[in-house]
Amino acid sequence: MLNTLPTTNGRPVTLAIAGAADDHMLEVVEELLQNEDIYVRLYGEETMLEKAKDGWHEDLSARAVIIPTRSEQEASRLAVMAVSDGKASVLVKGMVQTAALMKEVVNRDYGLRRPGRTLSHVAQFALQDRSEPLFVTDAGMNVTPDLQTKVQITENAVETAHLLGVECPKVAALAAVETINPEMPATVDAASLTQMNRRGQITGCIIDGPLALDNAVSKAAAEKKKLSGGVAGEADILLVPHIEVGNVLYKSLVHFGGAQVGGVIAGAAAPIVVTSRSDSLTNKLHAAALGIQMHETAQQRRYNHETI
Repeated sequence: MLNTLPTTNGRPVTLAIAGAADDHMLEVVEELLQNEDIYVRLYGEETMLEKAKDGWHEDLSARAVIIPTRSEQEASRLAVMAVSDGKASVLVKGMVQTAALMKEVVNRDYGLRRPGRTLSHVAQFALQDRSEPLFVTDAGMNVTPDLQTKVQITENAVETAHLLGVECPKVAALAAVETINPEMPATVDAASLTQMNRRGQITGCIIDGPLALDNAVSKAAAEKKKLSGGVAGEADILLVPHIEVGNVLYKSLVHFGGAQVGGVIAGAAAPIVVTSRSDSLTNKLHAAALGIQMHETAQQRRYNHETI
């Protein structure tokens, strides 16, 4: 079971929600505000937002600020600017197109992109027969990443896992087979990532690949193939070769496996929570909880560093 009740360690945190004027998103907001340390900035159509706010308990409505907007682009721009200016700590995608939001995220003047960093999607899943969460990347951002992009996608996922409590994640670089085949580029990239990790070019994790999906997550399958290396059968992070594999794997885990999931865009200057219209309330709350936890951990680390 994934965390759907965000915790803030007693410190206030503000979420900027682009496209909040939606029944499902407002239901998420009302649930989030049950935590008295959470504040929200709501960007969207004013009438709907005001009506929803009027129906909330006074304690909840006092922690919600409405910023009227007339378009998805305006909502996205103002929400990103709020995070960039320090008015909010976590950016949340509501009912706006991902392209509209990401256009503002990468804006050179006020965006959240860190210099030289690739942005990538990281999803955290809870599966019924698995005690630990499973991360999948990249199922939503980079279409056909080359080796160097895969390095940054891996680093983003590892950083995310660290912020969510996994000290040394095991990364499986997925392919169709475990042997290196020059005609299958995914196997070559996976082998390169493994070697880069062993030589200290990618740190904070253990990488092995190429690994097929069954051998990455099933100890029994890995043992039958006599695979070793510390990752086979025990992967925390599944690095997919391209977006089609990631998208199919993501939706298969949700719709066939009944998994709970939350997704974030990693590599930015602040957590970016992404939800889709088809996500359940539980999954939307979990995604928000991920963003808040990432912010809280990063803040605590900065505080610890400053006091050393």
